[in-house]
Amino acid sequence: MEPIRRLFCRRIRRTKGAAFVTSMIFVLVFSALAVSMATMSGTNLQISENQREADCARACAESGLEIMRFWLSRFSVPGDTDPAIVFNALASSLQDDLAANDISNITTTHDGSIIRIPSVTLDSVSDKRFSAKITQLDPETLQMDVTGVYKDLEKTIRSSYKFGVKQHTVFDYGVATKGPLSLSGNIELEGINVNVESDVYIISENDLLALSVIGNSSIAGDVHIWNPDGTVDLQGGQASIGGETGEAALDHVTTGADEVDFPVLDPEYFEQYVVEDLVYPTTETTFENIRIPPGTNPSFSGGTVITGVVFIETPNVVTFTGNVAITGIVVGDGDVTDDSATNRIDFLGTVDSSPVTDLPGEFGDLVEETGTFLMAPGFGVSFGGDFEMINGAIAANGITFYGNAGGIIEGSVINYSDVPMTLSGNNDLFFNRSADTEIPAGFEPEIVLRYDPASYSEGPF
Repeated sequence: MEPIRRLFCRRIRRTKGAAFVTSMIFVLVFSALAVSMATMSGTNLQISENQREADCARACAESGLEIMRFWLSRFSVPGDTDPAIVFNALASSLQDDLAANDISNITTTHDGSIIRIPSVTLDSVSDKRFSAKITQLDPETLQMDVTGVYKDLEKTIRSSYKFGVKQHTVFDYGVATKGPLSLSGNIELEGINVNVESDVYIISENDLLALSVIGNSSIAGDVHIWNPDGTVDLQGGQASIGGETGEAALDHVTTGADEVDFPVLDPEYFEQYVVEDLVYPTTETTFENIRIPPGTNPSFSGGTVITGVVFIETPNVVTFTGNVAITGIVVGDGDVTDDSATNRIDFLGTVDSSPVTDLPGEFGDLVEETGTFLMAPGFGVSFGGDFEMINGAIAANGITFYGNAGGIIEGSVINYSDVPMTLSGNNDLFFNRSADTEIPAGFEPEIVLRYDPASYSEGPF
């Protein structure tokens, strides 16, 4: 029995030794796994932190991009600005705009070729900031690099802007007036092709009664009133807007409408086409590219024929007592802030209007000055007779249609005066704005900056 006991004990001791070795192996394996997992966790944590910091830097760049987009969207200069100095004008405008709005944390520098915006702090606690650089690539294109910074990380976003002409939505309306609008009698405002051509825009900033429609008068399109407190007075069972009467007509009226830009008028532009001054009084009835000197106050009788430009200097009261045929443009050089109607242009009879494109070749570039029939800032203008067609936009300070005045207008009627624009009598105005020139001659376009979203890209560059 003794030998068997010894063998059994040796086997137990051997088994205990193997178990110990196996346990140690498992301890070592799991320890290695634990170390490996801890190392991986630390690495993943570091990767996550790096990603977070990179995202913060990118967010700073995107914030800077949006901030700069806002300020650049406010830029505009007259359309006749020399392209060679538009970029310089942008630099000055941006700096002046920031200063005027007490923005002290955004500054600009300009060395003639690059506009730089030094570091702008977004969050001083977490050290978030951005900087920007604007470079002109060609006369029409700018490149902007915005660099966001968070701690030691930087991310740069690049985008492009284009200089372009601002679209003046005032030409989206048949009638646009700064003052109230009054229709009384048998007035019809209609679109030749669609009703929207006779839409009306009214600012009426200083008068709560923005629109008065009396009698059998009607507006086929809709009415948009900028003054949020503006009111509409409909008198008579047939007074209508948008083809409806009574309360239903008010469904076609919007108050608090978006502000619409009234473009700058540039009557002096047409002075280049003047050939001679009018000597008055005169027995002549045919005139070509004439200037009416101050204080002339001419009265043209029936049968008057005008070709080219009529350039009227202030002060003046110009009256067409009978029928007049005009192939060209009537221009007054008054002050657009003058609503006194001291200066006037009155058409008492029939107006026969033809476009400048009908002028013969010797009129040169004037045949290209399309889209405008009458531009007279600071002049009150009235129409008392009918017309088959007015070939272009009408713009003045105080516009009146009365009697049997009416016909087709290929363009918009724009009243720059705060005093009411009135239509009375038996006027039927039909608007054909499908024939509009994008920006009629003499209406000074504005150059603005347009962001190109397709140009967005992320660095490094």
